[in-house]
Amino acid sequence: MARVIVDVMLKPEILDPQGQAIARALPRLGFSGVAAVRQGKRFEVELEGPADEAALAEVRKMAETLLANTVIEDYSVRVEG
Repeated sequence: MARVIVDVMLKPEILDPQGQAIARALPRLGFSGVAAVRQGKRFEVELEGPADEAALAEVRKMAETLLANTVIEDYSVRVEG
């Protein structure tokens, strides 16, 4: 069994209001030195078999089809462990 991580983030040119709200809140909570925050999503996909190229291709297809809105989001796929 293998675990594959799919990280989804807004593309750099897309406004991130949640990230901006977090960045504004941090100084009020005593955290300094943060220039910007971008908020994203993480998906953990457990595969029944090994994380070979065919399986990773399927996970990429999942990401493009359901996990990420590729018009406004980028994603990356990596094997954990």
